[in-house]
Order: sequence, then structure tokens, then C-alpha cells
Amino acid sequence: MKKNSFISVIFQEKNEENRGSVEFQIVNFTNKIRRLTSHLKLHRKDYLSQRGLRKMLGKRQRLLSYLSKKSEVRYKKLISELDIRESKNR
Repeated sequence: MKKNSFISVIFQEKNEENRGSVEFQIVNFTNKIRRLTSHLKLHRKDYLSQRGLRKMLGKRQRLLSYLSKKSEVRYKKLISELDIRESKNR
């Protein structure tokens, strides 16, 4: 349910959703990261979930760095829509 709302926000201008695109993968990882973070607030000693979270954070970071090198405009748009980075103006 949450996943579909993010997908519709990101891909509202496109007729066809490209599930292999960098933006879609970043949105997907962001949803998983948020779910795992809320899980870990309840279960602090779930070390396997902590490891999975660290791996997902690394993958998302690599995808974000790839996107920033490829297209700065798409990177900034995605960052602002997902609200996953602090802006330097704050």
C-alpha cells in the first residue's frame, strides 16, 4: 500500500513504469529501509535485521551515487521527493 503510493508519486508522468530503473530501485530500498527501521525500534537485538539494514543502506548509497553522476537533476528531484537527505540550507 505504501509502496504503491511512492511509485505513483515518482512515476506519475510516465505511462509505463520501468521497474528496473535506478529511481524505482531507490524507492524500493527506501521503503524496505523504513520498514526495517521501525521493526528495529521494537526489536533492538535482532542482529540479522541490523545486518540486512546495513546492506540495504549500502546498496541504496551506491545507487544514489550512480544517479548523481549520471543526472544531477534526477538525483535532486528524487532526494527532495523521498526526503532522505538533509539540505545544506537548513
